[in-house]
Amino acid sequence: MMRALFSGVSGLKNHQTRMDVIGNNISNVNTYGFKTSRVTFQDMISQTLSGAARPEENRGGVNPKQVGLGMTIASIDKIFTQGSLQTTGNQTDLAISGDGFFVISDGDRKYYTRAGTFGLDKDGTLVNPANGLKAQGWMATPDERGEMVINSSGTTEDIIIPIYGKVDARETANIKYKCNLDSRYAVVPPNATARMRSSAGITTNLDAYDRQGNIHRLSMIFWKTGPNQWTASGAITDTTIPLTLDVPAGAGQQNNVNPSARINLRFSPDGKLVSMADEGTPDELNQGTLTVNANYRVAGDPNIRTIQLDLGKAGLLEGITQFASPTTTRAVEQDGYNMGYMESFNVDNSGVITGVYSNGTKRNIGQVAMSVFTNPQGLHAVGENLFEVSNNSGMPNTGEANQGGRGKIVAGTLEMSNVDLSDQFVDMIITQRGFQANSRSITTSDQMLQELLNLKR
Repeated sequence: MMRALFSGVSGLKNHQTRMDVIGNNISNVNTYGFKTSRVTFQDMISQTLSGAARPEENRGGVNPKQVGLGMTIASIDKIFTQGSLQTTGNQTDLAISGDGFFVISDGDRKYYTRAGTFGLDKDGTLVNPANGLKAQGWMATPDERGEMVINSSGTTEDIIIPIYGKVDARETANIKYKCNLDSRYAVVPPNATARMRSSAGITTNLDAYDRQGNIHRLSMIFWKTGPNQWTASGAITDTTIPLTLDVPAGAGQQNNVNPSARINLRFSPDGKLVSMADEGTPDELNQGTLTVNANYRVAGDPNIRTIQLDLGKAGLLEGITQFASPTTTRAVEQDGYNMGYMESFNVDNSGVITGVYSNGTKRNIGQVAMSVFTNPQGLHAVGENLFEVSNNSGMPNTGEANQGGRGKIVAGTLEMSNVDLSDQFVDMIITQRGFQANSRSITTSDQMLQELLNLKR
């Protein structure tokens, strides 16, 4: 009977612990990124009254006689199932769809969380506003071409988003053409004046930028000089020397510089651009990408600047074509811009933060890091929706979102708690009944002891 008392006590204590866990789950039903916990029980060691006996020749075996000594907690597990995503519209609110954790740091220690309730401090640092811990990732750095690139294999660092920060002006270095020259145009005689060529030809206009962001209007004039042959010349405003064109090839040497005022274009009978050459020089390109260097100089800059004009690929229907269709005069792309200020930013599914500037450009700012663990249930909870690495969680595998088993990041949303109230209330009923039944075993054992004591009377 004393054993029954202690068994009942163990049941009371451990069902109370289970009730504590259920209460914690219910209290966090609206906590972003919270993961529900469960309690599992196991029986304690049993007292053996008699051991087992093996079968003999004239009798069978005998099973052991054991009395259990109660129960204990086997484990308290975190259930890392996906929570629902709630739309907030705030670009600094991030949710994870799939496995993984955000990485945040106080400078010395790293923590891991599913709650992406981030914001910006006065320095533009991406932080958790509740505790000031800084989100970790990788900042973009310029490469040799000036493009902002992200090295996600490097060490993580604080993410700083320079709201209203400047982006320098960038001079135009490349222009791509995609247009059609109507093959039905009349041939312009070689002795035609510039005015005649302009009126009988096709003109394309595009704004290009110098190193200070000043705009210069680049005009290219194309006129037909024979069957499947055209000639082009160019002009650019606000420059100190006339624009010259140079096909960077010829005389058996690559990048042979022979600038001229015009270039000649030759098309195949089916309308494809097949070659181009400097007028009056042996420079000719007839394979690969057909490019022309447009050279100019602006006031205050002693150096000659160059814009590479991409007219398409030889023998392909790219760039400039010649068909009996209406002329289109489009230079579809140029890579220059003036100075701008960051006005907004967005975060994609891989965690890349892209700044949007007032001059219409977009640049990579950084990327939010994510970590996955072999055993996320082994993480050590430290409060404030944070976890730390433990001896049984495994080391963090940190990298880009949406790769290597890591989930994708959804900006403008937050992950809700995965607590299911219906399950919790059912568990509460079961726990209460278990607690009640164990209390009855204690009172019943007490009554039996009382009857035993009454035998002396």
